Amino acid sequence: MATVTLTAANFDEVTNKDGIVLVDFWASWCGPCVRFAPTYERSSEKHPEITFGKVDTEAEQLLAEKFGIRSIPTIMAVRDGVVVFAQPGALPEPALESLIEKVEELDMDEVREQMAAHRKGAHSEPAEATKAPAEATKAPAEVAKAPAKDEPATARS
Repeated sequence: MATVTLTAANFDEVTNKDGIVLVDFWASWCGPCVRFAPTYERSSEKHPEITFGKVDTEAEQLLAEKFGIRSIPTIMAVRDGVVVFAQPGALPEPALESLIEKVEELDMDEVREQMAAHRKGAHSEPAEATKAPAEATKAPAEVAKAPAKDEPATARS
């Protein structure tokens, strides 16, 4: 499957559907982004059931800002409308495949329960809400069983 160009106009529509969406935040001037592109494209051909999207951070600066993209490429995984992984850096093909496997294995009911518990804890213990979630920095082999953080385009109820 070819990759889909994601823009501010279609991002929520594409990522809020059931299933897995991988998002590559990139720019044409970025050497690592250009080198990662063939790996990402090959993976999209191996996994036609997954939507592979690309966000050109130059054209979509507000979208990149919305997700706090500070380094590119950044890979984000969304499953059933929930951001479950985000990490800067070009992944080698085996790591990208491992990430896909881990995202496929997630128990989304458990993820939603953990999100709800996190939100409840954040309301009762303000100090917890200010801590950066450790999951946001996990390597692909260590994809968290809970969302990386409460991103703007996260969970649907």
